Amino acid sequence: MIESWRDLVLAPGGAKGEASPPALAKVLNTLLALLLLIGAVWLSLLKLSYNWNWPSVWDHRGELFLGWLTTVGVTAVALVLSTLGGFVLALFQRSFILPLRYSAKVVVEVVRCSPLLVLILLFWYGFGGVFQIGNEYRYVAGVLILTLFESAYISEIMRAGIESVGKTQIESARAIGFTRAQTYRYVIIPQATRQVLPPLVGQLVSLIKDSSLLSYIAIQEFTFSAQQVNSNTYSTLETYLPLAVGYLVLTIPISLWSRWLERRFKYET
Repeated sequence: MIESWRDLVLAPGGAKGEASPPALAKVLNTLLALLLLIGAVWLSLLKLSYNWNWPSVWDHRGELFLGWLTTVGVTAVALVLSTLGGFVLALFQRSFILPLRYSAKVVVEVVRCSPLLVLILLFWYGFGGVFQIGNEYRYVAGVLILTLFESAYISEIMRAGIESVGKTQIESARAIGFTRAQTYRYVIIPQATRQVLPPLVGQLVSLIKDSSLLSYIAIQEFTFSAQQVNSNTYSTLETYLPLAVGYLVLTIPISLWSRWLERRFKYET
């Protein structure tokens, strides 16, 4: 409840942030920050000596929308596959079969330490050229490359979640006769899910942004469509401002959901 102007400006509990501010204070301060940001961008654009040409870009709105839908589709498929791939790699890294364990570790570290653009060009023009993969499989290759890249990061998130489960609980499961599979199913995975769900959702935001690099192999996702429109209209700002808005429409709700999940699954230790 707001009792004075201090409740709108100062956080209850001081810098520790132990208590949550009133809902009205959250809304007003968020709106203020957004207005300041929008105002700063707007003033910067007004000072440009630039002849705006919105009608030419509006004529290509269909291309931009189809590119946006392609981005949604590619990221949705890659999210499912990379979640499964990350889980498998996390299990492999904990395997008692040493060649399997260290093969998974090498794959994860090499992929995580390599730029996504390098992987895209290497797999498409390198391996794709060796195995003579046709252009009709361009989208499949793009999804698989994105899946491999994100699986490495997701596997580390899941591995950290699995290893956060206390050893005493695992030993208790073994003491009552659980097999290794039952221990994972009934003890480890339910608890690890609480830990990995918020960062996993946050990784989806990175997945959406990373998909823009698929334009380098002519996959007609959102960024590629914007580049094509810009080439046809020579209206750079009018093209890339909607591009930024389109990605924000996808990423901001997911980012807010991630924050909600962090609060939802936060427990006192």
